Amino acid sequence: LFREHECERNLIAWTMASARRFLTLAVVLAASVSLASVFRLTAAFPRHMSYFIGAVEHIEARNPNLKPLDVVKGLREISGLDDMFTQHYLGRISDRRSGAALLLDSEVSQFLGDVIQHRVTDRGEEEGVVLAHDGTTVALAPLLLGLEAGLLGKSGARSSGLHALTLTQMLGRAFLGLRGPALTRGLGTKGCWNNLVSPKVFTLSRTPSFMTDALINGGMDGTILGNELSGTTEHPLKLSSLLTGYYRYHAGPEGLNTAAPLISVLRRDNFKALVSPSVLQEQVLDSLRRIHSSTSFLFSFLSACPTIISRCEWGAAPYRGTPTQLTLPLSYMYIHHTYEPGEPCVSFEQCAAAMRSMQRYHQESNGWDDIGYSFVAGSDGYIYEGRGWYWQGAHTGGYNSKGYGVAIIGDFTVRLPSQHTLNLVKDELPACAVSGGRLVPTYIVHGHRQMVATECPGNALYEEIGTWPHFCVNN
Repeated sequence: LFREHECERNLIAWTMASARRFLTLAVVLAASVSLASVFRLTAAFPRHMSYFIGAVEHIEARNPNLKPLDVVKGLREISGLDDMFTQHYLGRISDRRSGAALLLDSEVSQFLGDVIQHRVTDRGEEEGVVLAHDGTTVALAPLLLGLEAGLLGKSGARSSGLHALTLTQMLGRAFLGLRGPALTRGLGTKGCWNNLVSPKVFTLSRTPSFMTDALINGGMDGTILGNELSGTTEHPLKLSSLLTGYYRYHAGPEGLNTAAPLISVLRRDNFKALVSPSVLQEQVLDSLRRIHSSTSFLFSFLSACPTIISRCEWGAAPYRGTPTQLTLPLSYMYIHHTYEPGEPCVSFEQCAAAMRSMQRYHQESNGWDDIGYSFVAGSDGYIYEGRGWYWQGAHTGGYNSKGYGVAIIGDFTVRLPSQHTLNLVKDELPACAVSGGRLVPTYIVHGHRQMVATECPGNALYEEIGTWPHFCVNN
């Protein structure tokens, strides 16, 4: 069109050059924007390995003096991977954290906490997994545990327990939970992402298993990379570099023929080269011995769990209808006082009677299916099971599916419960929930009045819970 008009051609050339300069500047500016800025602009960012590696790069940029082991420990702390089995090999998070707090933006911290913590919802959606570049889905928790075990094994700080942390503990638990033909059907459940370009929801293709494909993939990757770290003379300068080389490889024209040996698409071959069936069997048996001989005993008697009086022990009436199952772990604990009964109960007989009285009132007068609270604390040293760990309560309107409702028997408008009772609710019950995977380690405590218009849990008790470490002022 402008062939005969030199000035217009010059104008077009200038415009195109300006556009190229603008796009170059935009790319440079985009590269300087923090990952957290991207997260703020994206309501539901993809569950993709590239995003996870980007978050690790963000941590390394904000904390340039951290070593790879410090980064992995920081990730474990963010996600709360600190059960007793893990502590046996890696130590407690609080004992091993670096001297300086990990610096990162809150959006990145939230993303990491969500994307690392593994669970399968009652809808059959598997969380804590990401889509890798090779098209497989990987659970991040066993991957991170393998990385830390490898780094610790190299340093000689502690027996690494590499196989136990990445795979054999999960295999052992699967064997305990499944019998006969169900065992082979229950391992390696596959699933599908809602979108391969922007994956956000991963739904299992059949009944959730004890050990999904994603857990197996993450376990194999954790074993392979952990073994690599423990056997190298020098660790990578950055954890993100190791993950990038493993997950973001780009095959050349000859495909895998010229590919590096340590890449995710070769995980099965690399894993088979590292672990023979006999070694794997022995490792599973060792994990089973640890699980069978210690977990139940430790959880019941040596952990922080208080004595919990079951429903049948306090004489509960049957639940009316069908309970709604909670999706665990929960994130909140809502504190109540019963108001009526107004006096604290100081014996089992008094507390059991108070429980039966409240249940009758909730069922007969309120028309509820059961007593509303999840748990109730007496002043006799016991916690009483209401709807318990797994049934949704009727304690905090609009929030019953998000947290446990814990009440203390008595009216605490002007006085406080005993210190022992406060300790049961502040420390022991939530610690029990966290160690059992029923409450996230970063759970939040709210008073009932913060969620709905009420005076509960009474002025005195509300002022007290405001001093608790997990209390949050904002609703």
